[in-house]
Amino acid sequence: MAQKVLLFGDIGIDDTIAIIYSFFNKDIELVGIVADYGNVSRETAVNNVYYLYDLFGIEDGPPIIGGAEVPMTGEYPMYAQEVHGESGLGPITPSDYEGESENFFEIVKLIEKYQDDLIIVNIGRLTSLATMFILYRSLMKKVDGFYIMGGAFWVPGNVTAVSEANFYGDPIAVQIVLRYAHNATIIPLNVTQQAIVTPEMVDYIAYKGKTKIIKPLLDYYYDFYKESNPDIPGSPVHDVLTVMASIRDDLFTYETFPIHIVEATEEIQRGQSIANFMESDMAESDELDRPHRIAFDLDYPKFFNDFMSIMTGQPFNSKNSS
Repeated sequence: MAQKVLLFGDIGIDDTIAIIYSFFNKDIELVGIVADYGNVSRETAVNNVYYLYDLFGIEDGPPIIGGAEVPMTGEYPMYAQEVHGESGLGPITPSDYEGESENFFEIVKLIEKYQDDLIIVNIGRLTSLATMFILYRSLMKKVDGFYIMGGAFWVPGNVTAVSEANFYGDPIAVQIVLRYAHNATIIPLNVTQQAIVTPEMVDYIAYKGKTKIIKPLLDYYYDFYKESNPDIPGSPVHDVLTVMASIRDDLFTYETFPIHIVEATEEIQRGQSIANFMESDMAESDELDRPHRIAFDLDYPKFFNDFMSIMTGQPFNSKNSS
């Protein structure tokens, strides 16, 4: 039976690839998409999901739920247009869709309906997820687990030297989620930066013709990454990997540590994720630094086989890559 997934995202390029992957994977049943601010505004994020539904002919897709507009820090959000393009879809500018998003509290109905059959995957800012923990802490205990793309442990960040974008964007929300989530798995930059999709992979997927927009999206994404690192062999698909994690534990090597998130206002420290590997046993009862499972390594051949098989619609293995 397919894993029921409620997806929270700030629908930019890699979020879009993650949604497309979920559409095509028979082992995943998306039951809802919460569209948040982050890479783009909430309004644009909602519009991007409608665009995908239209592009792939999805008439009765999972409900599109309007999420948070601003972080819990009270700041005006800064969008990532330099990474994802003005509309969040690289060179693509979707038309404005007339459909309205569902009320935020549709999330409550979904959790009540599916309960421990449900996994929440958060691939954007954590503001909406934190709001659910503030308002419905008991209800959130019924969710089977949480998979969160965020953080950078013992590797450089992608916003500051120590901070990853999702944790940097609303560190208050991150602290709330990690304090109250009972079964959270963190998929940080440590592993997502290993999930590289090369131009050759993109060209082959585009040749198969199933994914429609993957080539313009990932070509645009790759151009951005090459500017900062000319030697990078392809685009890291952070959000796809986090969706994969919800059904493929075998892709990763995990460790469990208490995690502390720095809420400092200083730019370089804000949103820093710190794993306290010295006190993993002592911190079991400390809600301020509750232990969570962190991915530290990725089996790339398994990632490659899974990604290529789902995105091309045919069995694939790493021996076909040459």
